[in-house]
Amino acid sequence: MNKIILLSLLATVLFACANTPKNQTAEITQQAQKPSVKAINSTDLPEALLDENVVLIDVRTPDEVASGYIKGAHKFIDINGNSFESEIDKLDKSKTYIMYCRSGGRSGRAAQHMIDNGFSDVFNLTGGITNYSGELAK
Repeated sequence: MNKIILLSLLATVLFACANTPKNQTAEITQQAQKPSVKAINSTDLPEALLDENVVLIDVRTPDEVASGYIKGAHKFIDINGNSFESEIDKLDKSKTYIMYCRSGGRSGRAAQHMIDNGFSDVFNLTGGITNYSGELAK
């Protein structure tokens, strides 16, 4: 009896899968393969910055940057600035990017913008510079 129920369920699943439109199947596959923003914590940041393929980007305002930034930051692209999107468009999509702001909200939005525009290896610094205990530069 259990074998009959199992075979019946298997036949139902196979029939349902066979009747899924190919374009819907492709769409589901693409969604599953779409990259997402990853998190990195301040403890792991120094080691990540040793990799020459990693670019650290501060997305805070110029006034915030002037008060101090994470030593090793490569770029300063204000997410609220008029040139944010054009500056992001200039970046090499094959590199790994770590974004940060004051607490992680703006850098999270910036990182998601990058993912949405074809970047595949993007991290957001958890807690931003507020949670960072390493050396700051000015």
